[in-house]
Amino acid sequence: MTQLTLGRRALMLAAAATLSLGSATLATAEQVVDSIHFLIPGGAGGGWDGTARGTGEALTKSGLVGNASYENMSGGGGGKAIGYLIENADSLHNTMMVNSTPIVIRSLTGVFPHNFRDLTLVSGTIGDYAAIVVHKDSALSSMGDLMAAFDADPNGTAIGGGSVPGGMDHLVAAMVMEAAGKDALAVKYIPYDAGGKAMAALLSGEIAALSTGFSEAVALAEAGEVKILGVTSDDRVAAYGDAPTMKEQGIDTTFVNWRGFFAAPGLPEDKLAMYQDAISKMYDTPEWEEVRARNGWVNIHNSGDDFKTFLEGQEQVIGDLMKKLGFL
Repeated sequence: MTQLTLGRRALMLAAAATLSLGSATLATAEQVVDSIHFLIPGGAGGGWDGTARGTGEALTKSGLVGNASYENMSGGGGGKAIGYLIENADSLHNTMMVNSTPIVIRSLTGVFPHNFRDLTLVSGTIGDYAAIVVHKDSALSSMGDLMAAFDADPNGTAIGGGSVPGGMDHLVAAMVMEAAGKDALAVKYIPYDAGGKAMAALLSGEIAALSTGFSEAVALAEAGEVKILGVTSDDRVAAYGDAPTMKEQGIDTTFVNWRGFFAAPGLPEDKLAMYQDAISKMYDTPEWEEVRARNGWVNIHNSGDDFKTFLEGQEQVIGDLMKKLGFL
């Protein structure tokens, strides 16, 4: 059986830079940054939105940052926000843009002309597993059920996602299908602008299943709105232990989507150092641990040159995989 272990390989590349949480916490965090404006390249309810707001929550509640504001700027698969950051670089020194694996994927596929090298690399912060979910009333209750439905009617078993065709959610769905022995290119994938809209499409019955971030699925699963058929982790995730892994259902694949922060090109070194210092200290706060545990995230911390090395490794691994699957 084909084993696609992009997530594991990505984590290995980041291992030297991963911050291990100790038992110590900051009793009283000293303020490092007065204010941060978070630029979110997608709509409300998606993984980028949750990561930016969760990070802002931890930074402000711990006292490391005085105040945080947020701006959702959808469009172009994330390209609109990247272009905005580059074009207005001189006036956006208090802005950090959240992004993730799609900044690598979409530059490889030419969705937008920029890539991570055109920005100031602040820090990688977390990883989020992927999940395949269905509506609570769906007749599908396992990945085996989904595969059987796909075999019976590929076109009638559409899988949606909050990214463009060939984007991360599509890539994850294709990885899972190929690992299950199916034709990944035969999957009917329907794209939506951000995870929130994709989840709404699932709940309204527009699609049979949804490829999404695990953290986005947990709250709705706990509320009984969706069923999580499978998670792309090696072991069950404590944030929602009822969700089975792909591997335990005979689908030998794992994946973790990193998320991190970027700033405008030409950001002054002292400002960059303050952002990186605040994020580094955030990991030792109980406020961050509360946010991380609530979302089922994995800590993947790498700053500056370590972040660049990690991204270059991702670019190589993802590019090879996309060629294999026929997306490049």
